[in-house]
Amino acid sequence: MKNVFKKLLIGAWMALSLAGAALAQATPDALVKRISTEVIDTAKADKAIQGGDINKIIALVDAKVMPSVNFEVMTRSAVGPKWREATPEQRSRLQAEFKTLLVRVYAGALTQIKDQTVEITKTQAVPQSNQVVVQSEVRGSGDAIKLDYRLDKFDADWKIIDVNVGGIWLVTSYRSQFAQELGAGGIDGLIGKLAERNKAAAKS
Repeated sequence: MKNVFKKLLIGAWMALSLAGAALAQATPDALVKRISTEVIDTAKADKAIQGGDINKIIALVDAKVMPSVNFEVMTRSAVGPKWREATPEQRSRLQAEFKTLLVRVYAGALTQIKDQTVEITKTQAVPQSNQVVVQSEVRGSGDAIKLDYRLDKFDADWKIIDVNVGGIWLVTSYRSQFAQELGAGGIDGLIGKLAERNKAAAKS
C-alpha cells in the first residue's frame, strides 16, 4: 500500500508541475519570451539569416511569430470603419496583403540580429480593456532593438494584435495611410496599393 500511495503522490506532483508549466506558458509575457527566443536562436544557427537573407528571415517570422498573431483583428483595426463594407473575398485579400507587408517590416528589424538575447522589460495592462502590452529588448553588443507587443485574449489564447518597432505601432501607423487610400480608391484601391507595395518590396 505504501508503494501505491507513494506512486500516487509522485503522479499528482508531476501533474501539478505540468499544469503549472502550461499555465506559465499561457501568460502573455511568457508567450512573447518563447517566440522571441525561438526566433533569435534560429537566426543565430542559420548562416543565411546571419548574412541578411531577407527571404529566409521572412520564412522564419512566418513560421515562428505569425501563428500567434490575430490578423483579422489587426487588419480590421488598420482598415477602420470601411472594413464593414468589405465583402468576405475583399477581407481575405486585405488580410493576405497586410500580412505580407507586416511580415516584411518585422523581418527587417531582425536583419540586425547576430548574437543578441531577448529580455522582457515590462508587462502592463491597457486601461479599460483586456489587452496587455509586453515590452521587450533585443540586447547585444550594439544598441538594443526595442520590440513591443500588444496582445488580447481570444477564448483561452493570447494573440498579438499590434507590434511596436522602433517606437512606432504598426497598425496605428498604417491606419492613417489606409484612410487616404480608401478615400481615393475604396477597398479595391487599397488592396491594389498593398499588392503593388509588396511586389516592389519583393524585388528590392
